[in-house]
This record gives sequence, C-alpha cells and structure tokens, in this order.
Amino acid sequence: MRVDYHVHVAAHGEHEYSRERLERYIDQAYQMGIAEIGFCEHDEFQAMVDLELFKSIQSQKSHGIEIRLGLELDYFPGREEQLKQTILSADFDFVIGSVHFIEGWGFDHPDFRDGFSQRETDDVYGQYAAILLQMSQWAGIDIVGHLDLVKIWGHRPRRLKALHYFEPVLKSVQRAGIAVEINSAGLRKDVQEIYPAGDIIQRMFDYDIPITIGSDAHQPEQVGSGLDAAYRAARKAGYQYLVRFQHHQQLVTPLDY
Repeated sequence: MRVDYHVHVAAHGEHEYSRERLERYIDQAYQMGIAEIGFCEHDEFQAMVDLELFKSIQSQKSHGIEIRLGLELDYFPGREEQLKQTILSADFDFVIGSVHFIEGWGFDHPDFRDGFSQRETDDVYGQYAAILLQMSQWAGIDIVGHLDLVKIWGHRPRRLKALHYFEPVLKSVQRAGIAVEINSAGLRKDVQEIYPAGDIIQRMFDYDIPITIGSDAHQPEQVGSGLDAAYRAARKAGYQYLVRFQHHQQLVTPLDY
C-alpha cells in the first residue's frame, strides 16, 4: 500500500495551517498514488493545527485518500512529562519520536552544521544513539523517526560502523514493539541517502521491527518524494508488510496492497 506517514503542513512554523494548503498536500498525494497520508506537525508548532479544520478535511476523504493525525515529537531527555502533555493534547493516530538536538546543539540545522568540525564524529554518533536509546525506552512514541539522521551532512563514523552505534537502539525498539520509519528526506540532503541506511534496515527486518514509510515533506510538492527508493529498500531487506496507525494501534498492511 502506498502511504506517506511523515508530512508537515506548517513546516517549521512559517506556513499557515489552512484549508488551501492542506488540500494542496492531498492533491499531490493523489498525483503520487498515495492511498493514506499522515500529517504530523513538529510538537513546537502543534498549537498551529486547526483540529476542526483537520477533521473536516479528514471526513471529506478527497480522492478517496485516508488521512491520519500524527505528531512529530522532538525528544529531550528529562522532559518526558512535558512531552506527555503534548501527546495528550489531541486524539493522535500516531506519534513519531525524533532527535534533532545533542546537548543543545541542533546538529541537523544548516546554521549549526559546522559543529561537526569541532567534535569527533564517532563521539557524535555515540551521543546521538544514546538519546535514541532513552527515547525508545520511553512509552510515549509509536514510531522512531529518521533513525540515523546524524548522517545528514555526510559525516560517517571512523572507528566503528554506524550500525554498531544503533544496534542497542534496535534491540530496545524490538522489545518496545514500536516501529521505525524509512524516511526518504535524506535523498534531498547532502548525504543523498534514505534514513536509515540499508544495513540498518536489514537488521530491523532481522529483528522483526515494523516499518512505516514517509517523505518528511515540508512543502506540498515534496509529498511522495523518494518513496520509490524507500519501498525498494524495504523490499530488498525482506519486508513484505508495513504498519499504518489508527488511535496508536498498528494496522499491518502488505507493502504491495
């Protein structure tokens, strides 16, 4: 089944959450052959979401597309109670947990990418993976977002393979029963690669970890971008199914349905 489970309407707060903009995303989804789309704003911009408007659009089922309400939660260790309140603020179908900061450093922001030159890359991977591990052990999320985002600017660990750092995270994810997304946004970044890398996806399959697939679109024209590569990577690893979500419940669906 063709899905896009990582789509932002307000982007980083610079766009209005309007009917016209929502409909542009849905029209693009239709053009890309997507049967179900998951809208998920970053938690700091969740207040911009007009839930009544969303429900109205959702009930219309324009082009026959199913629409789900999600949230991308920026995980910070020690702020779990505050994050929990955000999760309880609406009837979300799914919550993506993501890590964009390491000790206050927004490593994936273009303005702060030079921070890599001031740090050992292996240390950065280790710190990033440690935060992911904490997040995976917290009961607040349904999906781990762009698991190896730390590679965004093309920096690779030198001492050990990236998989080494993420192995404990995958084991924790397996125990928690949560999903990991295959995110195509990396194809639009310097790294020119989906998140996570193929060897990590293979290990996810070996651990029987469920997957979702998303474009991480921040503009209507990005909906569905790179999904062919994401689906190919899933199939190459052995996946035949993905999961969709309704009220935090996993709905197992054939990839090719």
